[in-house]
Amino acid sequence: MENLLASIQGPADLRRLPRAQLPALAAELRAFLLDSVSKTGGHLSSNLGTVELTVALHYVYNTPQDRLVWDVGHQTYPHKILTGRRERMSTLRQQGGLSGFPRRSESEYDTFGTAHSSTSISAALGMAVGAQHQGSDRHAVAIIGDGAMTAGMAYEAMNNAGISKARMLVILNDNDMSISPPVGALNRYLGKLLSGSFYSAVRETGKVVLQVAPPLRELAKQIEAQARRAAGFPTIFEELGFNYVGPVDGHDVDALVNALHKVRNASGPQFLHVVTQKGHGYALAEADPVTYHGPGKFDPAVGIKPAGAPQKPTFTHVFGQWLCDMAACDPKLVAITPAMREGSGMVEFDRRFPDRFYDVGIAEQHALTFAAGLACEGMRPVVAIYSTFLQRAYDQLIHDVALQKLPMVLALDRAGIVGADGATHAGVFDIPFLRCVPDVSIACPADENECRQLLTTAYQQDHTVAVRYPRGAGVGVAVQADLSPLPFGQAEQRRSGKTIAILAFGTLLYPALAAGEALDASVVNMRWAKPLDTAMLDRMAAEHAALVTIEEGALMGGAGSAVLEYLADAGRTIPVLRLGISDAFTEHGDPAKLLAQMGLDAAGIEASIRTRFADLMERARHPAVYDVSKRRAA
Repeated sequence: MENLLASIQGPADLRRLPRAQLPALAAELRAFLLDSVSKTGGHLSSNLGTVELTVALHYVYNTPQDRLVWDVGHQTYPHKILTGRRERMSTLRQQGGLSGFPRRSESEYDTFGTAHSSTSISAALGMAVGAQHQGSDRHAVAIIGDGAMTAGMAYEAMNNAGISKARMLVILNDNDMSISPPVGALNRYLGKLLSGSFYSAVRETGKVVLQVAPPLRELAKQIEAQARRAAGFPTIFEELGFNYVGPVDGHDVDALVNALHKVRNASGPQFLHVVTQKGHGYALAEADPVTYHGPGKFDPAVGIKPAGAPQKPTFTHVFGQWLCDMAACDPKLVAITPAMREGSGMVEFDRRFPDRFYDVGIAEQHALTFAAGLACEGMRPVVAIYSTFLQRAYDQLIHDVALQKLPMVLALDRAGIVGADGATHAGVFDIPFLRCVPDVSIACPADENECRQLLTTAYQQDHTVAVRYPRGAGVGVAVQADLSPLPFGQAEQRRSGKTIAILAFGTLLYPALAAGEALDASVVNMRWAKPLDTAMLDRMAAEHAALVTIEEGALMGGAGSAVLEYLADAGRTIPVLRLGISDAFTEHGDPAKLLAQMGLDAAGIEASIRTRFADLMERARHPAVYDVSKRRAA
């Protein structure tokens, strides 16, 4: 069989192919994609579903002059392969390698970064209007799918786009899936739009009429339009000012090319409804698209084997178990997630307490305000949300939750470095943006058992408490079965030493302890970034010559900054070294290696302290020369 894919160095090569060869190219692209992702890990199901659509888009549109904006961005592996990055797919999601999402700095074909969700229509509209201002005839296309069409921002953008005359196309990649099973009335609406028997029957009748009597084409179009409206759809898109076309089989390259040519030549905002199957072409992924959504390495001939019992529970698992246990004790507990049931460890809770589980879809803003409404009625909401996704609901956190002093628990998964997903998913900003909000506290568990205990502590408070914990497993401490809390706002000293006191926030306590042993330094498990245990800070400052703060989060405005602010306000002058994540976005890569490069492993912490406080530690070896109490008295 001819290796068509090898001849494609970019979309210009693709556009030179005879149209009849496109199905063969799509087959090769799907085979290459499956083989490549099975060796690196990454998003699979969604990308298998966009193969034909990607081929057709680059065949019809003059990319990169015409702009393609993919949403959610984890659907773009076929796009990367066809735009000159095929040979680098072996580096996918590895440090220094290809990103798992569109990235403007990576390729001129990646016109907009879309690692979160529901931003493509806004961005494409901006690009289309920008082209108008510049007198350019280029097109802008937003490809939106994997549940992204259920979020409010998509409709805000369509409401704006519908009254414009911009040359833009919105493609709904309707694969009936997000990461978790799709939810909500909009999803049901889209399902009706596809499967309405009356509409489908009229379309089939229209095809027959057109085959027999081509002069009746216009009459058939009118009948179809009337049938759509009589059936009640797709008026939502048409009323927003879009010309609706579809549904189109998203795995029929020829049909896609025809449809794209039609909308490309039309004026005004266009809406193309494309129906795809997540995992298409790989039977195992078709049967179980959730499992194959983001697998690690696996053998395609065998598939993903069920994982054995983990040696250490992940923080996500600890949260999921705590949620079930606390719900069994308190009938007022309700759990909310914005489309991350599996990722946040809530599958078991959904099974056991379905009447108290709410997946609100990709709608972080709604999730917070919905939880606020529940809290107003005396319920006790627990919102499980990735740290990076909470950023999308900051206004709601301030105005709808904190300002009204409502009690809820924010379970912040993926806090800190996340690894292969990179900068867009790293949860490094939550301490800075949360600690400035009144009536919001922040707990930073050091290990799995503390996570359970601090979740209980948070649940008992009469205000909002965020409990931040990282992706993956901790050090492997035993997790208690009961629901006993820890003292609110209280730290614990884990090691007594001399000269230097290390204040650790979160799971970096354990490398801090190792560094403390090497340096004979005191080590404190701070546990809370807000409120700070000021009594502990006062004591550490009085008994030591210097302090070191360590956090897996942004240094600017972070926990270390909170310590500095307290010391300054208290009039204490003592050297402080802050260790954490500098003022730069965190690249994708192995988390342990990234932490080591940032100096946040045991060796890096020790080296930083020795470099910064070499003189202090040297003089501390000679007590007669250097006496902390005498220095302070002086």
